[in-house]
Amino acid sequence: MEYNRRPTNAGRGQNKNVRRPGKKERTRQQRNRRRIIVGGSVAAAVCVVFAGAFAYTRSPNGGSGTTFIQKITQTFTGFQQPFNILLIGNNARNPQGPLDIGSGGGGQADIMMLAHVDPKAKTVELISIPRDMLFAMPQYNVSIPKIKSLFFIGAQMNPNQAAQLTVQGVEKFTGMKINYWVATDFQGFADAINAVGGVRVDVPGRIYDPLHSGANLYPGWQTLNGSQALAYIRTRQNQASSADANDFERDNSQAQVLSALQQKLLSGSTDTSHIRALVQTWTKDVATNMSLSDLVNAARAARGAKVSHMNLANVGDSMDIMSTPYPGINQQNYLTGAYYDVVDPYEVAKKLKPFGSTGSWTGVPLPRPTSITVDLYGSQAYAQKLEQAGYHVNVLGSSGTYPVQIDYPPGDLGWGLQVGRTLATGNGVVQQGSSSGAVVVSAP
Repeated sequence: MEYNRRPTNAGRGQNKNVRRPGKKERTRQQRNRRRIIVGGSVAAAVCVVFAGAFAYTRSPNGGSGTTFIQKITQTFTGFQQPFNILLIGNNARNPQGPLDIGSGGGGQADIMMLAHVDPKAKTVELISIPRDMLFAMPQYNVSIPKIKSLFFIGAQMNPNQAAQLTVQGVEKFTGMKINYWVATDFQGFADAINAVGGVRVDVPGRIYDPLHSGANLYPGWQTLNGSQALAYIRTRQNQASSADANDFERDNSQAQVLSALQQKLLSGSTDTSHIRALVQTWTKDVATNMSLSDLVNAARAARGAKVSHMNLANVGDSMDIMSTPYPGINQQNYLTGAYYDVVDPYEVAKKLKPFGSTGSWTGVPLPRPTSITVDLYGSQAYAQKLEQAGYHVNVLGSSGTYPVQIDYPPGDLGWGLQVGRTLATGNGVVQQGSSSGAVVVSAP
């Protein structure tokens, strides 16, 4: 199910298709800009709900649909308590529907965002779920257990359980009850953009990715059609290298396009034929367990709400884990080597507690740094970073390797994963070593 294989040991540092860490620090201005853009994506989703109701209920003679909106929002009592909606993006090629795995590969939950809506506080917290996160699936035969694979597994069941299994996994991970889910595929996204005549966005730099997303864009303001917009939001590699490209930077592109869609739908010159075409597209390309009253009440709750965004992982959480036996990780009790995002359930639970989380579970427990001894071959900078985190560090040499190599004691993968998270290089190699009492780190 995982098609992007890890590189071989030879030339690890030279492989340009390997996901690399982005900039270590963002300026306050950049962080604020990201918050605004992501907020626009939520607003776009809410606006489409109202735009759809407007388009479908517009009178045959072209009269306004405002009266209907007023009546329907008065009829429904609305949500009074906080609720959660899981947004799922299916990356299947040639699917027959938003929950289908298609015939050309993919068929996994490429995008997972949990929207926590609090009607009384008038807030929406958008929580990004790391799609490549290492996640135990002891009941399934899956060689590379990433949380996104639950969608693929469920899609092969009869009846289709793609959304249900994804919901169950995210509930375990976040400790939050998911009330509703909405799923769409990438073709549905492209169809939606074409339905409104394209969207105008500001491309931040030259983007050229012919082998993966197919993106071939130049910097500056331009109108993107459906296929161009789809390539833009899927870009994770960039041969032009004048704009950052990785899983987490891609979130910005997705939200930027959705924000442009929002602006086009709600502009004073909105063409209602565009809105109708968009709704017709969504009828075909969107699956959800929400009723009409649920959609209207959710839109009412989110209207005018303050929107913020939270990432539960970052580029530094990514690491290259070598194949190893690991009881309980899947039916085979064997973890196949690949790049995984590794998160700490303890930290996730703390972040999500204000939103009702009862605890986080990944099936991959990580020990606290204070219980781990590290034998380091590397610079003093690495030693200081480990010591500040609470590890017991023995500096045995000043010269090491690139990328960082982390050898954990036999049977103690969790030790190596926790050290990898602390060093946060984004491409560290984690493998079983021979030392029985310490993690051996070889770093530049």
